[in-house]
Amino acid sequence: MTLEELYREIGGDYAQAMKILRIEKLLDKHIRKLPENPIFDHLAKAGETMDPTTLFEASHAVKGVCGNLGLTELYALAVELSEEFRPGNARRHTDAEVKKLLEDTDALYQKAVVGIREYEQNVQ
Repeated sequence: MTLEELYREIGGDYAQAMKILRIEKLLDKHIRKLPENPIFDHLAKAGETMDPTTLFEASHAVKGVCGNLGLTELYALAVELSEEFRPGNARRHTDAEVKKLLEDTDALYQKAVVGIREYEQNVQ
């Protein structure tokens, strides 16, 4: 599996990620770190408490990482969550809808982790 194939499998945009990181070796290094990045755990924990400040901070962090790595599907969900809890913004979603967004985010993240692990096994 190539890095580009991994991106197709996990709902990312390889070309976009390369525009940001510019060197495939650097992209490879950072995408392999994603499964150990604690920001997704922080987001899940924030969803358990539904604390608006923590949800904003956690989803904003996820948005940044996913944006830089070209993980467009995860990025879109993180944008939705961060805008929902951005200070000064009115809530548009119910708590149940937010929980669904968090579940969708976790499912995409788990799919990415599985894909990255498979990629690592085939590349080494």
